[in-house]
Amino acid sequence: MYSFDMKVGFSHSDVNHRMTIPAIIDAYQDVSCFHSEELGVGFFYLEPRKLVWVLNYWEVEFIRMPEYPETITVGTFPYEFRGFMGMRNFFLKDEKGEYISKANSLWVLMDWENMRPVKVPEEIYSAYTLEDKLDMNYSSRKISIPNGAIGVAKEPMNIGEHHLDANGHVNNGQYVKIAMSYIPQNREYTHLRVEYRAQAHLGDLIYPMVYESDGAVNITLNNEEGTPYACLELKY
Repeated sequence: MYSFDMKVGFSHSDVNHRMTIPAIIDAYQDVSCFHSEELGVGFFYLEPRKLVWVLNYWEVEFIRMPEYPETITVGTFPYEFRGFMGMRNFFLKDEKGEYISKANSLWVLMDWENMRPVKVPEEIYSAYTLEDKLDMNYSSRKISIPNGAIGVAKEPMNIGEHHLDANGHVNNGQYVKIAMSYIPQNREYTHLRVEYRAQAHLGDLIYPMVYESDGAVNITLNNEEGTPYACLELKY
């Protein structure tokens, strides 16, 4: 298990002084990167071997939203490796040690030259210590639009360099930020799922569709043919 403490900054917060969902996703991504780097199997180990972990799925529970300038603990650990996949939990805790968010994720190890999955080498998975899974909801990795929900097309967004990370890909958190910009911000969102289906690239146009249903909103971020790069579900 790996964790670090952080203060919820003003730049992490919304108009109500609460940490935003994209800021939580960023913190979760950072802690997983720090964990892998500390174990010697992070970005600087993977890059010369032409390997990259690609996020396939997020599921995040928000028990409550941390507030500015609260100190929180951000933590993570893997609980399973299988073939070319790695499964990892995340959590936020408050200063009393109480969970305020939990998350599950599934990653695929890819050869980025051929963009094909590769079996996780022993030197990578043996670097980690597996822990028991968090007690949380584990939903299907496939996100579908609720029956009867009518989609509303939103203004397309052009992928710029600020959406990319050091792997040259649109960062996982950027899909969440893009989707959140098209939906109401004044709701108490309690649950997020994201299914990543394809990579968007620099210069691509993303065509969002928003579907409202009872207690939930779904967003698909599509290419011009209507095929999703990512599908998101937020419950409130």
